[in-house]
Amino acid sequence: MEGITCSITEKKGWTVLSLVGRLDRVNAEDVGKMADEKLTGVGKMAVDLSGLEYISSAGIRVLLRLAKKAKAEGKDFSICGAAGFVQEVLEDSNMDMLVTMVDSVEQLS
Repeated sequence: MEGITCSITEKKGWTVLSLVGRLDRVNAEDVGKMADEKLTGVGKMAVDLSGLEYISSAGIRVLLRLAKKAKAEGKDFSICGAAGFVQEVLEDSNMDMLVTMVDSVEQLS
């Protein structure tokens, strides 16, 4: 996927999708599909944004869709590690009111 690197790890019973680079209209659809497939088989999913330097409205839509799907299926969902510009954008879009956001993956419980 252009402009972004995605990896999946397991931590504390959570499936963690780590995103590094830029989440924008160029790659948001592909990232969303991949994350959606991963969410299907897990009980808890976190998206680690500590390596993300940019997020567009298309990226925000991906996170909202994942959160909505997790809620509908009764699964835990969290966003971790948002900082700087990415954190500002998520807070400006009130994402912190809709989704549990923590400072780092280590804070997941």
